Amino acid sequence: MNDNSKLKSDKMRLLHVSAECYPMAKAGGLADVVGALPKYQNLLGHHAMVIMPMHRTSYLIHHHWETVYKGSFSFGNQTVDFTVIKEKTNELGFELYCVDINGLLDRMQIYGYDDDAERFLAFQIAVMEWILHFNQIPDIIHVHDHHAGLIPFMLQHCFKYKKLSAIKTILTIHNAQYQGCMEWTKSNLMPAYDEWKSGLLEWNHQINSLACAVKCVNKVNTVSKNYMLELMNHSNGLEYLFQQEKEKCTGILNGIDYHVWNPEQDELIQTHFNHTNLEFGKSENKKQLCNQFGFDENLPLFIFIGRLVFEKSADLLADTILRSFEKNSKQFNFLVLGNGDSGIELALSAIHEKCFGYYHSTFEFNEQLSHQMYAGADFLLMPSRVEPCGLNQLYAMRYGTIPIVRKTGGLKDTVIDFEDEDGFGITFDHISVEEIVHSMKRAMLLYENSPMVNFLRKKMMTINTSWEKRTADYTELYKSVI
Repeated sequence: MNDNSKLKSDKMRLLHVSAECYPMAKAGGLADVVGALPKYQNLLGHHAMVIMPMHRTSYLIHHHWETVYKGSFSFGNQTVDFTVIKEKTNELGFELYCVDINGLLDRMQIYGYDDDAERFLAFQIAVMEWILHFNQIPDIIHVHDHHAGLIPFMLQHCFKYKKLSAIKTILTIHNAQYQGCMEWTKSNLMPAYDEWKSGLLEWNHQINSLACAVKCVNKVNTVSKNYMLELMNHSNGLEYLFQQEKEKCTGILNGIDYHVWNPEQDELIQTHFNHTNLEFGKSENKKQLCNQFGFDENLPLFIFIGRLVFEKSADLLADTILRSFEKNSKQFNFLVLGNGDSGIELALSAIHEKCFGYYHSTFEFNEQLSHQMYAGADFLLMPSRVEPCGLNQLYAMRYGTIPIVRKTGGLKDTVIDFEDEDGFGITFDHISVEEIVHSMKRAMLLYENSPMVNFLRKKMMTINTSWEKRTADYTELYKSVI
């Protein structure tokens, strides 16, 4: 075999199945991964595609689509019609397909409906029906989280799809807290399967989509090595399963898309910069951000960006900010961007009057503002209880914003305390208001040493966290099962 034919033989057909994909629909880091990894895989010469539900989003409305397949399937006592559409331009760097099921998948929100179990099960069956009619089947079906977790079982044990059983499968777990559990009464919605294999569907007396995927796929990876270790002790009831299946489990850190997150070319920020002129670039972007919110640009600027939920320790934010202001005589500014739990939003709103002129919160998903905050802030706070990988700390590092993180999951894998060898960030161990306040105090003391701050910023900005590096790890994972 000559070199060219060997190179061609190494290229794979890859189908990613996911509930989210940026910029079509995004609730968290899952969307960012699925919106970037396939693009970088295609740049390596593979043929990577994405299939997801047709959420009724702005991206759907403002782009051109073509119908590529129409079909139907039995879903309990009813017949469900579905359509697969494709974005015409391939502007994302990969083929993006969406499944439309009228009244079931064509909704505004990605999650949060009472019938989510039925919605994602119908989505997965439609994907299987579509694959049945491929001229060339994928080498790998890469499923992401529980929303696609029943596909490996269907490939192997549903009678209708037996001819697809040779396809290899990979599961990436972005968050094991959500597992897609449903009662056994919903098993009648599944395509007919070998009932001798029903134990593969079950965990803790329920159908558990994530557990089923872990049992059935060829390989499992989490989005950081440390998170994989954590799941064996803390995984919402699946600890023993991960211990059993540890031989096929690994961790691959997420990367970030350097085409989207690039302070030299980012169209969403005020002033472009890189590690050679970061002092000027950070200063100009901070000035613009402080002017927008009425902050004193001479004070350190802390930010929090993300979902306002318990997992992110967002319930501690209001008390942390108030306590820090009391201890430090309001000698800093704090900006919050995110949405989520209504009680947390209420608590963060309630402190506005006490912190007027030093604090602001915006309860929405705002991509442009997030880029401006990464570019202009001094410190990013991520006190997460659970953080499988975390992307925000990687975005912050790319833009020279020092991350303050709790040592958990991927945060532990990606951020080293500046007082340790090769360090550049601020880390802490325990989840408490007191420890977060102490970490912020360390940040304020560090801020007074401008040469050190600029040295750490430069160090962060030159660390390679791109998908180019991570894609090679996934290629090796795929090759290990083919």
